[in-house]
Amino acid sequence: MFNPILIRDIKIEKPVFAAPLAGITDKPYREILRTLAPDVPILTEMISCHSITHRHKNDKSTGNRRNWDEYREEGLVGAQIFGTEPSIMAEAAKILEQNGASWIDINMGCPVPKVAQKAGAGAGLMRTPKLAGEIVDAVVRAVKIPVTMKTRLGWDAHSLNGAEIVNICADNGACLATIHGRTRAQGYAGNANWDEIKNLKSKLNNKNLPVIFNGDIRTEADMNAVRDLGADGVMLARVLLGNPWILAKLSGNQSSIINHQSSIILEHLHKTLEYYGARAGVPLFRKHAAWYATGMAGNAEFRTRVNQITDPVELESVIKDFFLRFD
Repeated sequence: MFNPILIRDIKIEKPVFAAPLAGITDKPYREILRTLAPDVPILTEMISCHSITHRHKNDKSTGNRRNWDEYREEGLVGAQIFGTEPSIMAEAAKILEQNGASWIDINMGCPVPKVAQKAGAGAGLMRTPKLAGEIVDAVVRAVKIPVTMKTRLGWDAHSLNGAEIVNICADNGACLATIHGRTRAQGYAGNANWDEIKNLKSKLNNKNLPVIFNGDIRTEADMNAVRDLGADGVMLARVLLGNPWILAKLSGNQSSIINHQSSIILEHLHKTLEYYGARAGVPLFRKHAAWYATGMAGNAEFRTRVNQITDPVELESVIKDFFLRFD
């Protein structure tokens, strides 16, 4: 589908990326994705640089384990961070490098108001290109692993400055850019504009910079379409909700395990409970259970029942009863 690419010195044989999804691509789900697609690049949830540096300075053995992971045994995993202070972003990147991240990805595309507008991070950096470049420069200087970035077409339809942002970041050492085909103002509404990503790519100073297309890529036909527009790879995002098998399918990792979905769902549940404990893990997994049931007969009743469960044994029993029927 796509030719191999390089993230500086890391060769990506199959550039079909699993996107950084807040509340989704935590360690338990990354492990499920890795089971199904052993050789694909996966990104962590978006991690606050302040949360990482604060926990490093304090006792990281207490409290929520989320985003304080050891990545060395996870394969190709990029740790995505967000923030606005170059020195703290650099410090966070070093910590994540020490924890075994394969590369650091800098978020310049999150449209959530508290991130982009209030904090000026994520897509907010599209309004401060100079600061975006300073952050990339600080992170590149701080770590030995590659540094990449993810952004959007622009802040809004009147400010399509994505090419400017990518050029500044590339000049400061970013070695790959992922472009979401919407503006910050669009959020996730409407359709991703792949033609505009192509237009953005044509304006890049570094013609060898790999550009990953992101947004509404759900099928092999979609992948063919963006490849023909010049994509060097794709990043799958919301299509992964309740459907880790799609990553295996679209990256060419076909396996007999794809035919036993209930076992994967139960494994995901067990990993979630082990990682978070029952008190946090059960309510967190309920949304995954609902996504897994999407489109299946009886899913509405199943979701209603699951959302009332607080006991992990009961949750496992209900999941078994529902999903084993479809294997």
